Amino acid sequence: VDMNQLLSEIKNCSVCKEHLPLGPRPIVSAHPESKIVIIGQAPGTKVHQTGVPWDDPSGKQLRKWLNVTDAQFYDERLFALIPMGFCYPGKGKSGDLPPRTECAPLWHQPLLDQMPKLKLTILIGQYAQAHYLGKARKNTLTETVKNHQAYGPDFFVLPHPSPRNRFWLSKNPWFEEEVIPQLQKAVSSILKNQ
Repeated sequence: VDMNQLLSEIKNCSVCKEHLPLGPRPIVSAHPESKIVIIGQAPGTKVHQTGVPWDDPSGKQLRKWLNVTDAQFYDERLFALIPMGFCYPGKGKSGDLPPRTECAPLWHQPLLDQMPKLKLTILIGQYAQAHYLGKARKNTLTETVKNHQAYGPDFFVLPHPSPRNRFWLSKNPWFEEEVIPQLQKAVSSILKNQ
């Protein structure tokens, strides 16, 4: 299977169709040359409509954290954008429901196997961190992010860049003071040497 075939299989996936309020619309972006993979949660309603990953206020914030332009962010040879759940999962009590659990076991490894040039995996939010870090992650997202160096150089852990997380950001000023500069340094050195 090559990357194009794999992406087309993913785009046609309907494994959990009956659980998706807006129907299946898998959103993923990857290339055999990708250097950095961003593993997020699941598309929200705006991204479901546009079909463009991170095409919302969270994406704007994420690009600011990474210190990259839209053009860099959407260049698949630089960034692969792979959510834990590829389709919009529906509304929950506070925000969207968790990502569907079918996607990652089915599609992540085959995608990663097609990207031999990956240098960094950025894990955004608790679902990506639980899946990829397993027992190595801390009890809370805050502790995991605080201990981000323990997961390097392969992984970088971040909270979700959603506007809903403003309260978390204001309570944890160390994140933007200490973690973001390290993230930007890691990203820029990979993009410089590509």
